[in-house]
Amino acid sequence: MTDSSLRHTARPGKISLIIPVFNEARHLQSFLEAIDRIRLPLPCEFVIVNDGSVDGSSEIARRFPFSCEVQFVDLKTNSGKGAAVAAGIKCATGSIIGIQDADFEYRFEDIARLVEPIIEGRAGVVYGSRFANGAPPEHRAIHYLANRALTLMSNIASGLSLSDMETCYKFFRAGIIQNIDLESRRFGFEPEVTAKVARLKLRILELPISYFPRRPAEGKKITWRDGVAAVWHILYFNFFDDLFRRRRLP
Repeated sequence: MTDSSLRHTARPGKISLIIPVFNEARHLQSFLEAIDRIRLPLPCEFVIVNDGSVDGSSEIARRFPFSCEVQFVDLKTNSGKGAAVAAGIKCATGSIIGIQDADFEYRFEDIARLVEPIIEGRAGVVYGSRFANGAPPEHRAIHYLANRALTLMSNIASGLSLSDMETCYKFFRAGIIQNIDLESRRFGFEPEVTAKVARLKLRILELPISYFPRRPAEGKKITWRDGVAAVWHILYFNFFDDLFRRRRLP
């Protein structure tokens, strides 16, 4: 598939930030206050996806007096980050679509620099790398080694040369990401979307970003089980997905 054959459903000149939320009530108000102050080169739309929260997160978000355009999507049960992102992408109306977790692990000010190559037409996909030259090393050793190992495995399988496949900060021209059929429900979204972008033969531009990891006690959701699952997702979406898809077609 080439860029010119992609279906464009976006409204020109707007950035849509997909924000999955699952039980983030403890810090959600302060997060919304901070992200609402963000200043980007284009108008911004927040697509807040409540992923079955039971702690009042949805109510906090709906009461917040946003200064920019906002959409709310409610999933009745907790379906996982991948499902929440996919639901948000379907609703997004911007010409650029990106992912933003509902926490403070990433520096919001980096977003303006990440979307710039897409706005200027120099890239269709931009990843923010926590490990690229210039990115500060804030990781705990075990997470650092796990992320680097998964990225290396993904690179070997996909033919890419990324430094951080598992990064949250992924930005896409809307016509690209809205034409990718996403299947993963949890954190398999990261290796899945990377494999499918690689299959389109599109260049992924990486730029360094800041990263301040939180701990499970602070609300971090990903666990070692998701790391093990990522190995399967890398293998499946790079080598077996097309085969199984063809078998399912009549």
